[in-house]
Amino acid sequence: MPATTTLHSVSVRPALSADEEALGELDRSTWSTLHAVMPRPRPPYDPFFDERHRPGDFLVAEAATEAATEAGAPDGSGEIRIAGYIRLVPPTPLACNAHVRQIQGLAVAAWARGAGVGRTLLRAACAEARRQGANRITLRVLGHNTPARALYASEGFAVEGVLSGEFFLHGRYVDDVLMGRSLAP
Repeated sequence: MPATTTLHSVSVRPALSADEEALGELDRSTWSTLHAVMPRPRPPYDPFFDERHRPGDFLVAEAATEAATEAGAPDGSGEIRIAGYIRLVPPTPLACNAHVRQIQGLAVAAWARGAGVGRTLLRAACAEARRQGANRITLRVLGHNTPARALYASEGFAVEGVLSGEFFLHGRYVDDVLMGRSLAP
């Protein structure tokens, strides 16, 4: 039985309808009180894609992996797996806001964490937002999600506002932190 998984390469591509099952499983497996404002999903599960969450809204990270034996030697069972996703959408349907894109979801599989997958997805989302003509990108993150906030800050996102006590989660009030950055070159 493999003890570790090594990522050899990470690539990002648009999501496909065929990714629905894998993305749904990833979404459920990464659910955490650190970032979720919705209750833990329970069967029967809603579809991952729906009229508000279309495949075209998502970028998917795929990682070429190679499982290793407990001694650390490659065991030859490498494969390409979905390692994460990011959802990038216009924040509103308003024409006066069309220059902005918003990240509304980022998930990285537990086995792929710490290997730069989240950072790769963020950079790909910024590039895609620029390709779509946006000159600004925003996101919202729970105040207690320190790892995500640090990642976003390291990629140039700045806190632009805080909605204090916006959510009541697990017996306490949690801030909703608004972050954004310019996409100017």
